Amino acid sequence: MSLLKTALHEHAFVCIMEFVPKPSAERFAALEAIMARKQLCGWPLTVSVGDRVGSPLDMSPLDAFNSLATPVPALLHFSGKARERHDLLSQLQHMDAAGLDQLLILTGDRLPGHTPGQQPVRYLESVPALQIARQARPNWLLGAALNPFKYREEEGAAQYLKAEKKLSAGADFLTLQLGYDDQKHQEALQWMARQRTPKPLIACLMALTHGRAQMLEHVAGAVVTPSMRDVLAAELAVSKAYAQARSIQRLALQVIGLKLMGYAGVHLSGVHDLAQLHALEQELEQLQDGAHSLAEWAPAWAASWQMPDLPAVTFTPPGADWRLGQSRVSASPRERVRYRLLSGMHGFLFDHENWASRAFGWAVTRPLWATPGAARLLHGLERGVKRPLVGCDTCGSCRLQDTLYICPESCPKGLANGPCGGTSLNRCEFGDRECVHGVKYRVAKTVGETDVLRERLIPCVEVESRHRSSWPVWFQPAPVVKVEPVAGVAAVRRAAGSESVRRKTEIAEMDN
Repeated sequence: MSLLKTALHEHAFVCIMEFVPKPSAERFAALEAIMARKQLCGWPLTVSVGDRVGSPLDMSPLDAFNSLATPVPALLHFSGKARERHDLLSQLQHMDAAGLDQLLILTGDRLPGHTPGQQPVRYLESVPALQIARQARPNWLLGAALNPFKYREEEGAAQYLKAEKKLSAGADFLTLQLGYDDQKHQEALQWMARQRTPKPLIACLMALTHGRAQMLEHVAGAVVTPSMRDVLAAELAVSKAYAQARSIQRLALQVIGLKLMGYAGVHLSGVHDLAQLHALEQELEQLQDGAHSLAEWAPAWAASWQMPDLPAVTFTPPGADWRLGQSRVSASPRERVRYRLLSGMHGFLFDHENWASRAFGWAVTRPLWATPGAARLLHGLERGVKRPLVGCDTCGSCRLQDTLYICPESCPKGLANGPCGGTSLNRCEFGDRECVHGVKYRVAKTVGETDVLRERLIPCVEVESRHRSSWPVWFQPAPVVKVEPVAGVAAVRRAAGSESVRRKTEIAEMDN
């Protein structure tokens, strides 16, 4: 059992050191010196290896792992940007060969150079990626991400609904986005405690300086408010050494606070050498004795963000302060009408029951459409009808019924199961639109379909099905599951009974 899996199983607070691989002997030597410690303040210490943090040309996590002189039980990342199913399966195979059995699965932030409207970039979304990995490696430790630092209802509620899908898809733990809002950290814990099978939460942390705050302005989903930047600038004005010392103190305080809250561990970014680790450890040792409860910790955390002549820091962006459970939005009249019209149209043509649906299904499943020329014609017809209505890119596997008739292809990343973590006040990470998943949430909430957003795990679009008509596929008969007559009729009946029980169990779970 890996160090991380053991720590989570035994409820031991764990520290994960994030390593962004670069072709630098000094960086690898520094990491190995850190990992030789094996612990931080008595807590187990392990490492995670980032994937495509900068670009697809970055050193891969596997190459980085293989470059270590002394192998460690690493948590590798898998980023879905510009990836397909076969890329994930290939990484699983190579990890097997390296003796690794734990993976953090992320959709990934915007790929450099990806501009909407130009050549599309496909992202293997975390929910189907979790399903693929869980099916292929049932016993592995799999993690996913959650960003609770959202301050508009659409983006925040949709983020939690998608996180429920990640748990259903097989996530053993969730790692949070980098953040500093202690109330949002507690909100995430409260949300997890209400889940059917709660899983461990690990918080991502980084010592924040004025320079890093400027860098985070360009990191999707990271929140650094104006009042936080004012404090960091005032510290730097005193001296660089003073600002650095304060940042390490705050990091140590945050580690202690999160442990007191009940987090399973912390995912530390920005600790690049042994001297920085020693400085953090010294602060932790000095501060631990002074904070035995959150009531004792909270004043120290607030004081760490105070500077003379500056107002109290707020961790919420100006004009936005949504908290989980607050209800503030609903679909506009236009959004409601659009949903009703498209839902009615879908029912008329695709429900398999009425005369129009049966006639349409008969027409599009004629053998004629299997010929190359006719297939291109049908593809062009579907695209011509649906693109003006919903932004369709003819993925060949239409998911509109599962996405409240808001096409996943209108998301620059093509995400179907919910938003990525990169939104900012419900604006898309790409900055050119409102997040389509925020719109989807408003519609679902208004028409009473939010269960769709938490329960329907939408598979990834296979590369070979793209740019084909989905209509013939929709009307193909459902595959018949055959039971081998190993022990005659009794075996068939037992298998049928087991399937019936399984289906009833799934329905009961969804009802809950």
